[in-house]
Parts: sequence; structure tokens; C-alpha cells
Amino acid sequence: MGSILDRHDFHPTSLREYDIRGIIDETLGENDAYAIGRGFGTRVRRAGGTSVAVGYDGRHSSPSLEAALVRGLEDAGCEALRIGLGPTPMLYFAVHHLDAGGGVMITGSHNPPNYNGFKMMIGHGPFYGADITGIGTMAAAGDWESGTGSNRTVDVSQAYVDRMRVDVPARGYRIAWDTGNGAAGPIVERLTAVMPGEHHLLFTDVDGDFPNHHPDPTEEKNLEDLRRVVAEKGLDFGLAFDGDGDRIGAIDSTGRIIWGDQLLMILAEDVLRDVPGGTIIADVKASQALYDRVAELGGKPLMWKTGHSLIKAKMKETGAPLAGEMSGHIFFAHRYYGFDDAIYAAVRLIGAVDRSGTSLTELRGAMPAMVNTPELRFPCPESRKFAVIDEVLARLEASGANVNRTDGARVNTPDGWWLLRASNTQDVLVARAEAVSEAALERLVAAINEQLSASGLATLTGH
Repeated sequence: MGSILDRHDFHPTSLREYDIRGIIDETLGENDAYAIGRGFGTRVRRAGGTSVAVGYDGRHSSPSLEAALVRGLEDAGCEALRIGLGPTPMLYFAVHHLDAGGGVMITGSHNPPNYNGFKMMIGHGPFYGADITGIGTMAAAGDWESGTGSNRTVDVSQAYVDRMRVDVPARGYRIAWDTGNGAAGPIVERLTAVMPGEHHLLFTDVDGDFPNHHPDPTEEKNLEDLRRVVAEKGLDFGLAFDGDGDRIGAIDSTGRIIWGDQLLMILAEDVLRDVPGGTIIADVKASQALYDRVAELGGKPLMWKTGHSLIKAKMKETGAPLAGEMSGHIFFAHRYYGFDDAIYAAVRLIGAVDRSGTSLTELRGAMPAMVNTPELRFPCPESRKFAVIDEVLARLEASGANVNRTDGARVNTPDGWWLLRASNTQDVLVARAEAVSEAALERLVAAINEQLSASGLATLTGH
């Protein structure tokens, strides 16, 4: 890069609610990485910190972005603690383990291979919203600290694996693990090598081209390989991970998907044994069956906004031991640090199954049968998406509907519920509906279409 930048303008699409994200060499590049390092390092120093843990995922663009980010941190007067390639939760773990002033993870998560981005935490808390827009404001003004920092390589991978092992149950299971050529692969290899049971590993070699399937376990098509191995070998269940290891997917022995809210039902029962009356947080996309189950178990169900940073902040505020999202982010504050870690969630799921005295397949089979849509996404211009939700809320209020405004509009009716919200990370609106029967679901989808149509948007077809 050569000379030190004295100010910088980011591409307007790259600074998001929960992270910084863009297309390499189009909306995100090395100069951006330097400016993020310089700005974030400035924030850490002004908060009284001196060191920043830095990690990166397996994308081809990650090492060069990491090098530029480190230069920015050094020029802000910070020490960069470089933990190298690994999953995002290992970076979060490193911040706690090394008692760093903050952390930056270079990751494109589950986006296509030509994307990359940055997830951050300051102190032991999330860095999001106004913090991220503030990085842009500081860069535009050149409002940066200057100094001569340093960097050193720190290997936390063994400490991280050792921490996972603390919660591994003594009983072994026969499990398939699919890391989708993402950054979680090497950690899963090391962890399963020291776990009881029989483990079948898929695609654990890190490859930024994702040659086997896209690393997003919420898309059913990405679980086909996992289903095949579980069926062929007659395994107890299968686990899948996204590109940076902070989201989990699971299937039972028959290949049925256990969605994020269903995983939370199983984990909540286990956690509430230890924390009677605890608050369990889930996002607005979660099934009513989850909230009902938490209440039945004596817990306090709390519906909150979608977004890993927002959930983490709410957990701290409420002292919740456990939280989760439909997207597969699972957060344990019970016996852990409160951040989303899919590898740790996998270990805790195995433990929950063990303590239940039954199988994951039986736990899944005992859940109430709900009829629902998957997440329905459809394009909506950035400039319109929040305005559309305001229009929908105004119309619903005028009609006297039963509306929860936690995050967008979640409407309760005798048929069930439907949700319409603006995505914080993409130019889309997200809809979901859950009902007691197919006919009831059709009526809920029709209600969503009615609202979309009233705001001049294309309607949803089928589900």
C-alpha cells in the first residue's frame, strides 16, 4: 500500500448494521481494510485498550485484507494479535482468552466467493450500528489516532479446542459433520479426533471456491451431502456449518432438518434444568411453538430483533443464558461467553441429547407439527425497504390488527402468524408465515400479498 492514508471514503453499500461487507475490488478492497484498521484501532485506543485480536476465513481475498488491516491497526498505535485462519467464534474466543481491547474477523460468512467483510467486537461486546457508521465518519474526516504499533502471531487454536472439550459428554454418538470447505474445518477435525463416538467428516479442507456446495446450512439443498452420509451409514444425526463457523444446521437420523428455532427448543430444555426461570431469547422469525415450549418449561420467552449483534446486546441487558435465531446463530452465556459459536453449539447439542435420555430423532418427532413457509425473500430497493414496513404498520394499525412491532410487523391471527421485515444486510424484504393448516397458511400468505400489493411491490407466489 505504501503511503499512510490521511482520510478515506467507503463505498456507500459496504457499512452495514452488523458488519462491513462488499464485493472484492468493486465495493471493498485493501484501502478499505487499512481504513477499518486505523479507525477501529482509534476506537480501541480511545476506550483505553491497546491490543486487537485479528483473524480471517478461508476466502482467497482474506490474507491481503488481513495484512492491510494490521497496517491500519499499527498506524493507530495498536498491537495486532494475529490468530490466523479459523472460524469467527475462535476470534471472539481469542478476545476473551487474550484479554484484548477488541477483535476484528475478516470473513465473507455465507456470501458468494467474491465477497468479503469484517465482523468486530470492542471490549467483550458487539460493535454494530452507529459504531460501524462511525468508522465511516471518522475515515471521511481523517479523525484517526497515530502511533507506532506492532503485531505478533498468537496461536489460540489449541486453547479453543480445549475449551470445547470441557462440555463434550462422556457418551459417544455416530455423527456426520459438514463444514462445507469453510473456516471451521480444521477445528472440527481436531475436536472430533479427541471426542468419543464415531465421526464422519465432510469437506473439512478450507477452499475459498467452495467446490462441493455453498456453506449456508439454512438452504436445504446444501444439506444433501450430509443427508446422504447419515442415511448410507445409519448415523445418529448430522451437523453442518456456514463459511465462518458461527451458524449451525442439523438433521436427524431420518434426514429431517432441525431448524434454528427447533434446535433452541432442545437446548432451552437442557439449559433451563440448570437455570430455572431463565430468559430465552429468539428472533421474530422463530416459531410460536418455541415461545410456548420455553414458557411450558418454566423459562421466560423473549422475542427480539433479528441480527447477531442485536441479540448479543439484548442477552447482556437481560442476563439471558441462551439465545438463538432461525438462521442458526446460537448464543450461550450459560457456561460460555455469550457469543454465537456453531462448533460450541454442536457440542452443547450433543450434551443436550445425552442428558435427555432419548435420541435427537425422537426429540424432533415430539415437536408440534406446524405448517409454515421457509424464509421468503424478495427484492426491494434500499431506499424503499424501511418505508414499505412503515406503510404496512400504518395500514395494520388502522385496521385494528394484532401486531408485534419488535422487528418489522409480526401479525397474530386465529390462523397463526405472519411476518414482514426489512433485511438489515440485503436489499430485500423478508416474509414468513406459520399456521395450523395448509388452508390457514394460504390465508396468511394472501394477507402478506395484500400488503405488498398495497405498497406497489411484486407479490409472493407459492411457498
